[in-house]
Amino acid sequence: MAEPSIVQKALRSVRRHGLANTLHFVFMRLVNRAVPFKILRGVHVAQADAAFFAYPPAYTPAFLSPGALKAFADQPRSEMSRAFVEDALRHGDECYAICDGEKLASYGWYSTRPTPIDPSDLTLHFADGYVYMYKGFTDRDYRGQRLHAIGMTRALQHYLESGYQGFVSYVESTNFDSLKSCFRMGYHVFGSLYVLQIFGRYFTFASPGCDAFGFHLVSTRLRAPLSAIAPLPVPVERRRTSRTG
Repeated sequence: MAEPSIVQKALRSVRRHGLANTLHFVFMRLVNRAVPFKILRGVHVAQADAAFFAYPPAYTPAFLSPGALKAFADQPRSEMSRAFVEDALRHGDECYAICDGEKLASYGWYSTRPTPIDPSDLTLHFADGYVYMYKGFTDRDYRGQRLHAIGMTRALQHYLESGYQGFVSYVESTNFDSLKSCFRMGYHVFGSLYVLQIFGRYFTFASPGCDAFGFHLVSTRLRAPLSAIAPLPVPVERRRTSRTG
């Protein structure tokens, strides 16, 4: 079968993601040919959607113990190394998972401290009272069952009952499928982080909406927050209300 042409790919993208998102994707690809540049959409959810509480009766949802996490870390399909697990646990992070017997079907990690992101020499900071949700994963044999949404919602309810104000997270601006998944789970976009790398040094800018959540990046190479730069022009982000798969 012949490889789709550029025009065919573009039309397919427009049908799936819309014209504005397709143009944004093209813009980001062009910029990244010159310099590494990312836009991270900050997202927040403060209410657990009851539609995602129920789980398949054969499965077990729970926060995993350190022993269980280290055992799962030895399994290549889990996509988390023993070094990652030990570091996360050492900093007090927790993992809420859904298991099918002895199999790890889905999980998400939760942190209340400044947390390294990708690239690892950048650390995400956020306001006290919020929980940072990261590294959501569903095994390929269990996808399509909304397990990520179920696990995240049940974890959110736990943290809300413990006195936290909700979850914060981020999604890269070109990851349209993940953004749609976030909206279905009740997340909304509150702002954006712009990340530019020049000669090995990172420069960031946080949009005004990030202020209320203390959402900003700090480089581990420096002792102080990175220098702010004016963001490159990007399409205006759409705020959608409804509810990472």
